[in-house]
Amino acid sequence: MNAGLTDAAVAERVAQGKSNAVRQRAARSVADIVRANVFTRINAILGVLLLIVLATGSLINGLFGLLIVANSVIGMVQEIRAKQTLDKLNIVGQAKPLVRRQSGTRSLPATEVVLDDIIELGPGDQIVVDGVIVEAENLEVDESLLTGEADPIGMHAGQKVMSGSFVIAGAGAYRATEVGPQAYAAKLTEEASKFTLVKSELRNGINRILQIVTYLLWPAGLLTIYTQLFTTTHTGWRQAVLRTVGALVPMVPEGLVLMTSVAFAVGVIRLGQRRCLVKELPAIEGLARVDVVCADKTGTLTESGMRVSDVEELGGQRPEAVVDVLGALAAADARPNASMRAIAEAYGQPPGWIATATAPFKSATKWSGVSYGDHGNWVIGAPDVLVDPASEAAAQAERIGAQGLRVLMLGSCDVAVDHPSAPGRVTPVALVVLEQKVRPDARDTIEYFAAQQVSVKVISGDNAVSVGAVADKLGLHGEAMDARRLPTDPAALADALDTHTTFGRVRPDQKRAIVHALQSRGHTVAMTGDGVNDVLALKDADIGVAMGAGSPASRAVAQIILLDNRFATLPYVVGEGRRVIGNIERVANLFLTKTVYSVLLALFVGIECLMSKALHVDPLLYPFQPIHVTIAAWFTIGIPSFILSLAPNSERAHPRFVRRVLTSALPSGIIVGTATFVSYLLAYHGRHATFQQQDQASTAALITLLVAAVWVLAVVARPYQWWRVALVATCGLAYVAIFSTPWAQKKFLLDPSNLRVTGTAVAIGLLGAAAIEATWWIRARVLGVRPRLWR
Repeated sequence: MNAGLTDAAVAERVAQGKSNAVRQRAARSVADIVRANVFTRINAILGVLLLIVLATGSLINGLFGLLIVANSVIGMVQEIRAKQTLDKLNIVGQAKPLVRRQSGTRSLPATEVVLDDIIELGPGDQIVVDGVIVEAENLEVDESLLTGEADPIGMHAGQKVMSGSFVIAGAGAYRATEVGPQAYAAKLTEEASKFTLVKSELRNGINRILQIVTYLLWPAGLLTIYTQLFTTTHTGWRQAVLRTVGALVPMVPEGLVLMTSVAFAVGVIRLGQRRCLVKELPAIEGLARVDVVCADKTGTLTESGMRVSDVEELGGQRPEAVVDVLGALAAADARPNASMRAIAEAYGQPPGWIATATAPFKSATKWSGVSYGDHGNWVIGAPDVLVDPASEAAAQAERIGAQGLRVLMLGSCDVAVDHPSAPGRVTPVALVVLEQKVRPDARDTIEYFAAQQVSVKVISGDNAVSVGAVADKLGLHGEAMDARRLPTDPAALADALDTHTTFGRVRPDQKRAIVHALQSRGHTVAMTGDGVNDVLALKDADIGVAMGAGSPASRAVAQIILLDNRFATLPYVVGEGRRVIGNIERVANLFLTKTVYSVLLALFVGIECLMSKALHVDPLLYPFQPIHVTIAAWFTIGIPSFILSLAPNSERAHPRFVRRVLTSALPSGIIVGTATFVSYLLAYHGRHATFQQQDQASTAALITLLVAAVWVLAVVARPYQWWRVALVATCGLAYVAIFSTPWAQKKFLLDPSNLRVTGTAVAIGLLGAAAIEATWWIRARVLGVRPRLWR
C-alpha cells in the first residue's frame, strides 16, 4: 500500500505552487463589493445632476445627493455581511477528502491537497482533483456530473479519474496528477459555487422593467432638457436648470436594484443564522415557488443514526453463529453506511474470519456481501430482493416493516459474492431489525407544506411498506407503491405520481425519472437527500437540498445545504423566499409608479412647451425643483420601501412578476401624473406670475402628487397589519407636519398659504386616490385574485 508523501515533500510542492489552493467560491472581495456599489450607473447619473445643481448655488436642492451615499453604504454593508455569512458556512459545508500521508491519514480541505497526494475513496466521496487510481476494491465511479451518463464505471488501478465525479460503491485510492487551476475541479467549483443573482424570474423581471424604464427615459429626458433650457428663457438659467434636474431625478429608479440586492442579502444572513448554506441566491426564490417536495426518508424524515432492535433467526444457524456473521460483515466494510454502522456497534468482529471476496452495497442492487472461505458466502440486504417476495421470510420481513422499522435479511449464498451470477441462490438465515427515530419536527414540517398547498412525495430505497408506515406516522396517508412496479413511460409515471404519495425500493435512476415526470406536468420540484443515491435527482431538480451530514457528492450538487441536518429548516427557506418575492413586488410597484408619473409629467410639460412655442405664447415651467422631488420620495418611496423590503411576508409566491408589477404601477403612475399636471395647470399664473405665485403653484402640484402617492403606498401595503397601517399613517402625517411647519416651508420652498389653491390641490389628490383605489379592485378581478384588505 502506498504510504503517501512525506511532510517535507508536501512543503516542497506547496512552495512550488503545486497545490490545489484555488479560490473555492466565485465570491467578490470586499474591494470588489465597494467598487460595485459606489461606481454604479445610477450613482453616476445622480452625481452629474448633483454637480449641475451645486453650480447654481442652491445647496438645499442638492439634498438628493444623499441618495448616492445611502445607495452605496446600504448596498455595501448588506453584501459584505452576506459574504461573511456565506464564507463562514462554506468552510463548514465544503468537502474534505481523506488524504494519506506518511505522517498519517486525515481529512483535509480540498485546497490543501498537493500534487502526488494519495487520496482515499469510499461511497459518496467526491473526487476533488484529477488523478490516477492506485488502489481499487470493487470501486465504481459515477461521472454523470461531467458527462450526463448515469451508468457507473468500474475502476481499476491505472485508470484516470476526473474531478467532479463521485464514488457510488467500493473503496480505493488515487494519486493526484492535476491540481489547482489545471484540475477540472477548479472550473467545476467556480461554476457551481458562483454567488449570483442571475437565472431568477425575479431578477430577470426587474431587468426587463429597467429596460422598459430606459426606453421611457430617453425621449422624456431629452424633451425636458430641450424645453426647460431653451424655451423657458424668461425665468433665468438657474431656475431652468433646477427645474430640469427636478424633472430628471425622479425618473431614475435609484433604489429598485438596491432594495432587491438588500432583500436577497438579508435573506442569506437570516438563513445563515439557521445554519442553512445558500450556494446560489436564486435558490431562496426558487424554493418559494416550489409546489412539490420530493423527500428521501432516511436522514430527512428520520434520524440518520440507527440501532439494532432485534434479530430474528429463520432457522438453520445457531444464534451465536448469526452474531459472528453479522460482526464479521460489519468489520469487513471499510466505508459502512448507517445500517452497517449500527450492526458494528452491536456486534464485535469474531476471530479467524478472513475475507476472500467482497461485494459493496449498491443502491441499484440493494445488497452487499463477503465470502470467508471455510466460513461460507454471506449476503445482507433487502429481503424482497434477496429472496422471492412471496416467500414466508419476505412476508415476515414485510410484517415487521409495516411498523415503520427497517428490516435487512442475512443469508448464505451458493456462490462467491464476486461471482458474475452473485448472489445466486440465497438461503435466509436471519432478519435484522433496525430502529430509526422519526425526526420530532418532521410532522410539523409536513403539515406546514400541506397548509401551503405544497405536495410532499416520499421516495426511498427502503421497503415500500416500511416507508409507508413512516409516512403514515407523519400524516401522509395513502397506499405506498413499490417502485419496481412504476412504469417507465414518462406520461404513465406522471400519472402514478399523481395518485400515490409514498414510494419504496426506488433506484437512483428512478428518483431522477420521478423528478423529470413531475417537471413535465409543470411542477416546480425540490429534492431533498443526503446520500450518493440522491445525487442524480438533486442535480436535476429545480432546487436541490442536501443535508450537511450527507455525502460530499450530494452537497456538491445541491443549491441549498442544511448544515444542521434539520428538515424543519425548509419552511424557513420557503418563508425567506416568499418574503423576498412578495416584498420586492411591493417595492417595484412603488419605484415604477414614481418613474411612470415622473416621465408622464415631463412629457405633459414638454408637449405643452412645444405647443406654446409654436403658438408664440409663454411656455410652462416644470412644476418641481430638486428639493420637491426629494421630499416627495422620502415618505412615499424611500423609507417605506426599505421597511417593506425587509418585513415579514408569508404570502404565496405568484408567477408572472413583470405582468403583476406593470398592471399595478402603470395605472397608478398615469393617475398620479395626470392629477398632478391638472392641479399645476389650475394653479399656474402664466409668465407674469410672481415668485410667490409660482411657489404656490408648485406647492399645489406637490400636494396633489403626495396625496395620490401616499394612497399608492396604502394600496401596495395591503393586506394590512397593524404595523403597515401605522407605516402609511406615519408617512402621511410626516407630510402634514412638513407643510404646516414654517421652518420646513421656508427650507423646502413651499407655500400652502393660498387656501383656495391648496384646497383644490387636495381635492384633485383625493380624486386621484379614489381612481387608484378603483384600479386596485379592477386589477384583482382581471388577474383572478381575491382582493384582501386585512390579513
